[in-house]
Amino acid sequence: MAPPLARTNEEAHLYLELHPCPCGEADFGATSSVTMVDGNWIVRYSGRCVECDRPRSFEFRQPEELAVPDEGEWAPGQQPSELLDAGEWLWVADTYGSVPVGAEGLSDAQREQVRVDLVAARAAIDEVRKFLPDTAAEVPDDAFWSYRGREVRAAEPGRFGRLRLDAARAAYERSLAELDG
Repeated sequence: MAPPLARTNEEAHLYLELHPCPCGEADFGATSSVTMVDGNWIVRYSGRCVECDRPRSFEFRQPEELAVPDEGEWAPGQQPSELLDAGEWLWVADTYGSVPVGAEGLSDAQREQVRVDLVAARAAIDEVRKFLPDTAAEVPDDAFWSYRGREVRAAEPGRFGRLRLDAARAAYERSLAELDG
């Protein structure tokens, strides 16, 4: 079976961050290599955990043409992720979207970091929405395959409805407008 598709390097690196070593450390001094296997370009990240020295490796398929996502995207197009499920993407949105309320008193560097985080959170909501079939009211069951993703869904299943996802995206848009305003 071919490894899952990493649509962009950004998505692959996010996956690596979200899947740390059993000791809890995400950094494993990864080096990468690319090879052709059964007609697929495969990227392999390998190294040793910087905390416990455990060997770690991950393999992902790469698209035929590498794409750098535009600002505000984790991956171009409407193809849902094969690396992160809908629940993990919502977790990513929540993590990046946890920013201070209001921009008063922030330095220029802090304001820029808040803006970058809000853009990443909005893009993560867009990734969740890619799992929604055109006429569906909510993200289907098969869009949740990871432990974290199923936990996020179990905690608040209503957040995966089309209307709630649209509202979350709109809230990030408003926060960005206020920050830039």
